[in-house]
Amino acid sequence: MNQPDLLLASSSPYRKALLERLGLPFRCQSPDIDESPQPGEAPEALAVRLAVAKARALASANPDSLIIGSDQVAALPDNSMLGKPGDHNRAKQQLMASSGQCVRFLTGLAVLDARTGTLNTHCETFSAHFRTLTEAEIEGYLHKERPYDCAGSFKMEGLGIALFERLEGRDPNSLVGLPLIALIDLLRELGINPLTRER
Repeated sequence: MNQPDLLLASSSPYRKALLERLGLPFRCQSPDIDESPQPGEAPEALAVRLAVAKARALASANPDSLIIGSDQVAALPDNSMLGKPGDHNRAKQQLMASSGQCVRFLTGLAVLDARTGTLNTHCETFSAHFRTLTEAEIEGYLHKERPYDCAGSFKMEGLGIALFERLEGRDPNSLVGLPLIALIDLLRELGINPLTRER
């Protein structure tokens, strides 16, 4: 079987930049799915379900591709979920709720071989312990970074690092939106090794 075309099921510039680090040729295509949580759905289950849905949404149009889907959910200690805020007021509410809390970031990952229907999934957990933030700090951060398209209202790769007391987890890339260590594991199982494959 020939090497499959690698397709990232995302229009996110953050995920694209992360995948580029592996030096593998790939394409990007944005899936159209409903990202609403189901009643009573746990954060981990939602993250994986949406990652799978993104990959499957592109399978019929890309039958020779290996499709990577990923989705991130942020969860407060009471398991209430923080999505992409979309605007300043919701971002401020999210950061006020996160202040002084340990927020879990669950990043669902799906790798679908559209040629065979083989699907492998993973959920990467990363915990961010937020500092106790003042309203002035939250306002200052939001005006500088405008992280309105990011789950949990922060950009890890920028000033967002100033929001945290400490971080706990295996792969900090998952905070940006794509758990590269887990992805490499799944790709290696499918015979794609970024360490040996020609660029």
